[in-house]
Amino acid sequence: MSGGESEGETGVPDEAGAPVQGDAADQASASNPGGRSEQAGSDDPSEPEFRSGFVTVVGRPNVGKSTLINRAVGYKVSIVSDKPQTTRHQIRGILNRPDGQLVFVDTPGLHRPRTALGERTNATAQETLSGVDLVCMLVEAHAKIGPGDRWIAKRLPPETILVVNKTDRAKPDQIIERLATALEFDFAEYFPVSAKSGEGVPELVEHLMSKLPPGPAWYATDSVSDAPEQFWIAELVREQLLARMDQELPHSIATRVTEYEWPRIRCEILVERDSQKGMVIGKGGRVLKDVGTAVREELPEGAFLELHVAVSKDWQRHADLVERLGY
Repeated sequence: MSGGESEGETGVPDEAGAPVQGDAADQASASNPGGRSEQAGSDDPSEPEFRSGFVTVVGRPNVGKSTLINRAVGYKVSIVSDKPQTTRHQIRGILNRPDGQLVFVDTPGLHRPRTALGERTNATAQETLSGVDLVCMLVEAHAKIGPGDRWIAKRLPPETILVVNKTDRAKPDQIIERLATALEFDFAEYFPVSAKSGEGVPELVEHLMSKLPPGPAWYATDSVSDAPEQFWIAELVREQLLARMDQELPHSIATRVTEYEWPRIRCEILVERDSQKGMVIGKGGRVLKDVGTAVREELPEGAFLELHVAVSKDWQRHADLVERLGY
């Protein structure tokens, strides 16, 4: 890889696994941020009872966007972590029901960018605001609404639905205070929910479905995500690394599948410094071995996963490398 010296170390591959939750669906056009695929489903668009559309979910980093979408769809379609800025791409989670298809667009958390990667993920999040039917903005029930929330709110349409998330971590008076403060945004509706426990999520989903226009299924009705299998595997590897790394290192980690010929899968883990390489590998390869074991448990039986660690100095500060990595 250009843009910095690289070297690698291969993890110990092994065989194990369990069925993955959902198959990859058709890719939406890259020129259409909202995600409407030119290859719509076979449902008759003239049926007035069937509704379909796209809902983008925005908010500051770590407010629970991915957790909410996973809960609403009923499958793990986006990785989750307690580290901010976990989501780096647009990821679509598809909820299929007899009366409609609701496509959630997960976005990176909007924040003050300090690197080329941060600028790109911010742009990715803002691109999703065009071409969608509804917008949900998340804030936290247990934390005061701050300048970052207000900065995001100013960039959203008045039809936005405000979701006060993490009610399971807040006292009733805190939830009331958040809802009262959020009235300054002058949005259309307000919903308190707990994405973690599921409380309030069914009511939010019903409301979103009622707001969608009549239309066809934009994706196959047995799909839960539009992400390719290779992308999903790379994200699973990154999720397991996030769970084992300290607060700073996760931002220096990127993952991508470089070889995919079932059942053999080779995934590259990119870091920015030699010292980080050692942390990712772990003493005696322990970290890589644990990561590989955890990922294979979410893959179909028989998967043969090989992990490789490479160093590319300050990759997230180089726009060309950020783009090459798919961000």
